[in-house]
Amino acid sequence: MRILVVGGGTGGTILANNLARRLSAETDSGKVRLTMLSASDRHMYQPGLLYVAFGQMSPDQLYRDQASLLEPAIEFHVDPVEQFQLDQNRVKTASGKIHEYDMLVIATGSRMVPNETPGLTEGAEFFYTEESAMKMFRRLREFQGGKVAIVVGLPHKCPIAPVEVTFSLHDYFKSRGIRDKVQIKYYYPINRIHSIENVAKWATPEFKRIGVEYETLFNMREVDVENKIVKSEEGSEAHYDLLIAIPEHRGMEVIERDKLGEDGWIPTDRQKLSMVGHDNVFVLGDTTNLPVSKTGSAAHFEAEVLAENMASIVKIGTPVRDYDGKVYCFIEAGHDRATYAMFNYFNPPDLKPPSKPMHWFKVAYNQMYWTSVRGLL
Repeated sequence: MRILVVGGGTGGTILANNLARRLSAETDSGKVRLTMLSASDRHMYQPGLLYVAFGQMSPDQLYRDQASLLEPAIEFHVDPVEQFQLDQNRVKTASGKIHEYDMLVIATGSRMVPNETPGLTEGAEFFYTEESAMKMFRRLREFQGGKVAIVVGLPHKCPIAPVEVTFSLHDYFKSRGIRDKVQIKYYYPINRIHSIENVAKWATPEFKRIGVEYETLFNMREVDVENKIVKSEEGSEAHYDLLIAIPEHRGMEVIERDKLGEDGWIPTDRQKLSMVGHDNVFVLGDTTNLPVSKTGSAAHFEAEVLAENMASIVKIGTPVRDYDGKVYCFIEAGHDRATYAMFNYFNPPDLKPPSKPMHWFKVAYNQMYWTSVRGLL
């Protein structure tokens, strides 16, 4: 039995490690061969990019050697897939190699596409890559006051990011003693300030408390970099001195190129996590088109369910669990305060008042991540 995992992010790594432990007897005997293909030999803790953008972490703190995070039974190659040949149960990699499989897991993640909005790449600051997070940090250090516009595109990775960056900006300018010289305004594409209704209900009074204005039904059309104006599809304008953007995201280019899913999101069975039309292909994390948040916690919970099911398929020929849409997101709320949103397909989040203990729990999780991604938490 050849199991191939494509993607070495949170979901792929947790899944592969979990499978390796569940199928240790089968890998030792040679009955199962477990292979991972990744685009990088380094694993990044992606939530840390926001901390980098505010000077709270250095970039080197974000990384670990990918091979060091994997169980010894996993055959690991830095050789990204360039073509999925699903009808032939194989993939072709950048090196030209062909990897055949009996079961395939696609966990290739997502990417921001600011170039989809004219002027956004040139005019805005982001924090979704190391390079953009460092550029944003330098820009924030130079900023002495004026209008800050936070503009959001949908869909995007980490649903809580727009809210967290807003609180972080408020705290950052306050710590520099220039908050009174800064006007922060938040722009969101739908008719409330967050896509998750209960998050919007919680965040609205919090924004008022810290003096953040907001405008909804604002879908970015273009950025006039010279005049520092963001124009919306609805005809309104956002004037800025500093533009912070949460760009629209898509799945990886190879997914779009091979026509596995519109905008790079693969049609996925919401409970089985199998690719629609391919029973031996499974999808994890951001790559899915599921109605859950594109976040590490969703990938983590999906990976645990899928590992148990794939191991059961090997051992007894059938899966044993359904994924229920479980997601758990920390939400930093400023002043060393945090809350969380936990929800699934059936139950919306019920946010509690922010507290210091929850903030420190999130800080602790930043360190526990490396244990978590090994599938030990």
